[in-house]
Amino acid sequence: MSSSKTLILSNRQIQQRIDRIAYQIYENNYQEKEIIIAGITKNGFTLAERISEKLSEISPIKVKLAEIIINKKNPLSEKIKVNLPEKELKDKVVIVVDDVLESGRTMMYAIDPFLKSSVKKLTTVVLVDRAHHSYPIKADFVGISLATTMQEHISVELNGNAKDAVYLM
Repeated sequence: MSSSKTLILSNRQIQQRIDRIAYQIYENNYQEKEIIIAGITKNGFTLAERISEKLSEISPIKVKLAEIIINKKNPLSEKIKVNLPEKELKDKVVIVVDDVLESGRTMMYAIDPFLKSSVKKLTTVVLVDRAHHSYPIKADFVGISLATTMQEHISVELNGNAKDAVYLM
């Protein structure tokens, strides 16, 4: 891993991407009364919170926020949990959010609980798509796509202040 740190997205650029994604979600779901935005633990959930805030601001759609609790390093080591009861997912549009899509492994395991509860539609959102997919997973809404080497690392810092940024390391 390289020791240099290159800024990929500034705080302002991250917010622009979030705004654009929220508008895209609205355009694709304008007929829905309610949607569920489910963020994958940590940065994915922070991103989901921000997207749902913007969506609530720009649309009449009721947005329900959920958190997907998953061990990203070893997804099979413990049960993947969603902090919403299964009956609340039935016949709903669910949008799964994460910060970075690399191999697709985390996203693949994170959508599993939704496949077991007859959702109406399931889409995915990522802030950064690295395109090193090993699984048949794609993001429906992407903030930025980057061509990187496997040795490079993407660091997403979402602390809720002006220092939010995405770095290539």
